[in-house]
Amino acid sequence: MTTGTITNAAGHAGTDAAERLRRWRLVLGGEGDGGDGTGCALAGSDAAMDRTLEALYGGRPDAGRERAGGPREAGLGGSAPRVARWLGDIRTYFPASVVQVMQRDAIDRLGLSALLLEPEMLEAVEADVHLVGTLLSLNKAMPETTKETARAVVRKVVQELEKRLTTRTRATLNGALDRSARVSRPRHRDIDWDRTIRANLKNYLPEYRTVVPERLVGYGRASQSVKKEVILCIDQSGSMAPSVVYASVFGAVLASMRALDTRLVVFDTAVVDLTEQLADPVDVLFGTQLGGGTDINRALAYCQSRITRPAETVVVLISDLYEGGIRDEMLKRVAAMKASGVQFVTLLALSDEGAPAYDRDHAAALAALGAPAFACTPDLFPDVMAAALEKRPLPIPDTAA
Repeated sequence: MTTGTITNAAGHAGTDAAERLRRWRLVLGGEGDGGDGTGCALAGSDAAMDRTLEALYGGRPDAGRERAGGPREAGLGGSAPRVARWLGDIRTYFPASVVQVMQRDAIDRLGLSALLLEPEMLEAVEADVHLVGTLLSLNKAMPETTKETARAVVRKVVQELEKRLTTRTRATLNGALDRSARVSRPRHRDIDWDRTIRANLKNYLPEYRTVVPERLVGYGRASQSVKKEVILCIDQSGSMAPSVVYASVFGAVLASMRALDTRLVVFDTAVVDLTEQLADPVDVLFGTQLGGGTDINRALAYCQSRITRPAETVVVLISDLYEGGIRDEMLKRVAAMKASGVQFVTLLALSDEGAPAYDRDHAAALAALGAPAFACTPDLFPDVMAAALEKRPLPIPDTAA
């Protein structure tokens, strides 16, 4: 190895070591140049990035103010201009996915919810499902000057979700509705070959290694008249905020399908039917009131009273199952609906975050009735609904309760 090669290798190793030290300095934070133990000084954009992280994660929730006899600490304090600048900084230095996490942490750690009631603050934030949930929980306290800005933020998120979820949901459910309408004399293109072969296995001819189909089974084409009824029953307690957002979007998509009659019901200790607002999921969301208690039995009683064709109805309960009402009556209602032919689906959450804390005793009791409770991602929801419409086993994740 030549001297030049050794020099280059040493320089490269030195660069790698410096980069690792820089990264550790950003991870650890610290006061000044040596308070973190790395001895690494930051400058330029690194120093600015470090300040944005320190403001959120380095100080106490009430940090950011001068203290008598003590140094100035990092933090956002209660100043709207300071928070607005910080929101701009994090969008400069971090990708949108990280910005959303930092915003959520700022709201939780530093109590910034009140600042979201100001229009200029709402215009500065990166909109996502969690921000929508926070805005909905603040809905009743929101001044009139802020409501239009809040609706614009919510509408932006809803439109992004609709773009992501609508096409696949419609395609999956239209296929399920077509397959549920079986005909015995199908056209060639409508033959369900899997079911036809199974129905004619007794006519297998070994010498020809083939099945002679005496009876054809085919897909019917779903007519424009309503064939199936879907009731979405959504727990609007505070912990269910992301599920409320996704369920409202899915409710609007289902309501747009003429082969389905969709009803959307939200509940806490009261029950509100928002079916008339399904044309606009933003109206649905602002019709909810996140927080409060939970009376699942009362909500299911209302849903049960709206069922006209049990064998053609799917009820989807979205709840963490912390029942504040009458537990035994709730279970009796579920059992009665299933006995009448209703397809009953229990989702502990409809979000990308997995199952929240939930009542395991109630989940076990529902599973014993043939209605297992499980968390469902938005991407899985169309498949769950398709299976329910076709009365097939549900595609339950391995992590189900």
